[in-house]
Amino acid sequence: MTDSAVQAAPTGTGGESPYVPRVAELAVVEGMTDREKYFRVRLRGGPKFTYIPGQFVQVWVPGYGEVPISLCSSPTRVSDGFEMCIRNVGRVTGALHRLQGGATLGIRGPFGNGWPLETLRGHDVLFVAGGLGLAPARGAIQHVLDHRKDYGKVTVLYGARNPKELLFRRDLREWETRADVDFLLTVDRGDESWTGHTGVITTLFEKVSIAPQKTYAVIVGPPIMFKFAVLEALSAGLLEHRILCSLERHMKCGMGKCGHCQVGHAYVCQDGPVFTYEAARRLREAM
Repeated sequence: MTDSAVQAAPTGTGGESPYVPRVAELAVVEGMTDREKYFRVRLRGGPKFTYIPGQFVQVWVPGYGEVPISLCSSPTRVSDGFEMCIRNVGRVTGALHRLQGGATLGIRGPFGNGWPLETLRGHDVLFVAGGLGLAPARGAIQHVLDHRKDYGKVTVLYGARNPKELLFRRDLREWETRADVDFLLTVDRGDESWTGHTGVITTLFEKVSIAPQKTYAVIVGPPIMFKFAVLEALSAGLLEHRILCSLERHMKCGMGKCGHCQVGHAYVCQDGPVFTYEAARRLREAM
């Protein structure tokens, strides 16, 4: 892998116009926390929906508008659509939270690049996810575990602000019980029922062994968490081009036309959202 942005994957599905939403159905809607819901989406008609973990889609709710949402699944687990984890933070996401199974919506995409899973093949992989950052990381974790023999040591570090905000609890239980995964979980603040580790996610680094010369780190989370997790990864000896991140910018069109997501000379919707840390750092310095 070079020190530039991760190479973008082809955008769109089956040659259809990327401007026109495809009709989709909500196959499953489940509450996860007070703020997040899980959505399983099935496309109606047209070519098979193909994507790479780490890409995103534009979700259109008639009468409310469109919003970019990360894909939180791997095609190895969902063959007839994809999954999303959506936080209720505004007009469109609020409308999505009010929908029930069977409702229809519009989908454009997938857009952007995804996690470079072929580059990671044969290497150790360290996943570090904070809060909602587990959503874009989850698809890559699923892919790696579904092709377990193709990867080296797999470590997953996940942190949330408190026990009530933990996402994908079924996945957490699966990862905790697998002998071929080193899984560590923490919350910033526990409650009366919490018996696990308490502290920010960077406190978990001292509990894991990292071979920097053969490890790639996938780090996704809030900006403050990302900053200090990257510092821990660098302190462990990882090179900047071996640290991968997913940038969150308000992506309006998904095709680099509107400029809403421009950072320096790059458009996050096309050149990202996945970047090496080295590329992301250079973009920030060029602003």
